[in-house]
Amino acid sequence: MNDGNAADRVIQDLLRLVAAATPGTRLPPVRELTARHGASPVTVAEAVRHLVARGLIEARPGRGTFVAARPDDRHTPEGAPDLAWQTVALGARRPGEDEMQALLALPRPGAIALTGGYLDAQLQPAAALGAALARAARQPATWQRGPVEGREDLRAWFARAAGTQLRTDDMIICSGGQAALSTTLRALATPGDTLLVESPTYLGALAAARANGLRVVPVPADPDGVRPDQLAAAFARTGARLFYCQPLHANPTGATLAAHRRAAVMAAVRDAGAFLIEDDYARDLTIDGEAPPPLAADDVNGHVVYLRSLTKSAAPGLRVAALGARGPAGARLRAARLLDDLFVAGPLQQATVELVTAPAWPRHLRTLRTALRARRDALLAALRRHLPELVPTTVPGGGLHLWVTLPDGTVDVALADAAATEGVVVFPGRPWYAAEPPAPHLRLTYAAAPPDQMDEAVRRLATAIR
Repeated sequence: MNDGNAADRVIQDLLRLVAAATPGTRLPPVRELTARHGASPVTVAEAVRHLVARGLIEARPGRGTFVAARPDDRHTPEGAPDLAWQTVALGARRPGEDEMQALLALPRPGAIALTGGYLDAQLQPAAALGAALARAARQPATWQRGPVEGREDLRAWFARAAGTQLRTDDMIICSGGQAALSTTLRALATPGDTLLVESPTYLGALAAARANGLRVVPVPADPDGVRPDQLAAAFARTGARLFYCQPLHANPTGATLAAHRRAAVMAAVRDAGAFLIEDDYARDLTIDGEAPPPLAADDVNGHVVYLRSLTKSAAPGLRVAALGARGPAGARLRAARLLDDLFVAGPLQQATVELVTAPAWPRHLRTLRTALRARRDALLAALRRHLPELVPTTVPGGGLHLWVTLPDGTVDVALADAAATEGVVVFPGRPWYAAEPPAPHLRLTYAAAPPDQMDEAVRRLATAIR
């Protein structure tokens, strides 16, 4: 039984259901189709995407798939638009788009979210943000055009906060971390080039790389971060000149690059004549102890491209990040940002400066650290109570997520679908891998729900598993 035949069976089954149902009818979930046809979840997902592209099925992230409302010549008023031609003109969708939409989907009412990449509203400094934006909006100069690379005082703050050899003139203000990452990949690589990544790695990095036509090659990582020997071997085998890395509280695993590996990782990058894209998204999210300095702090010759966003530690609406790079790489990044959107909105930059230089900012970070610790520990306690087999062997010292290994034979995609039915939203591990995952996983986010909901969330997850 091959996957092609299985996909055909799933497609034909869904076509029969669509033909017999009315628009808006919910279709069987992935786990049911997987069991019915003896197909893998990946095969089922491909079949569903095929019918979505044909306009026959509508996918609603976090809720399931439904029969789409489609034109019918017998009932459509004369002159109604026919948009079916766009499916042919546009061609195939870019890889990773479905996963990114699912990652950013809002949970349905009543569901407990154990997924997401941002702070729960209760943890955001809303009052300080509002006051800063109000002050900025009243200053006429903030509405004028500023430097394309961003305000000098904001770039200076990012340079000082990084604690690296990067200077104010090396920094570029961007509209959030994802935009900064996409700009970096487009500026420093061309379609067909190879990007090395930790395995697993941030889903948004995989999506951005594939959207830019890059070949993604995974490098094994463990609780101490990426393995330097495997990184050197990957550089030698592929000839890659780019390595994307999250050395601090990596998403999704929470791993931090161990001190004894830092020099070896940088040596592998230098020996390859390559760039290391350091995504320092979690600089403000350390829970236990003190965060080590960025890898950029030890970079003398400009091998590190440094990326830091404030969105994760403040609020989703604060789409402000900075890129730091020296030499010709910095010049290329500045040119690429100019082509993207000219410059980041002045009022948002001014509000960011006022936020991070006010006494309220360090107070917020101290409060946030305490709150994240309480949520992480509440989630761990709930796992020990209801699902002890899922308690991770290594507890992350910061970040927003736990990375849990599921029992052998568990289909993580199907489990996430079943969990949503039980009223708890989790995210499967498969999309975080550039190649085949070694085991099934879930990413459980502890920043998206308060501590008093963790026990009920894990109880619902346990029901879905059993």
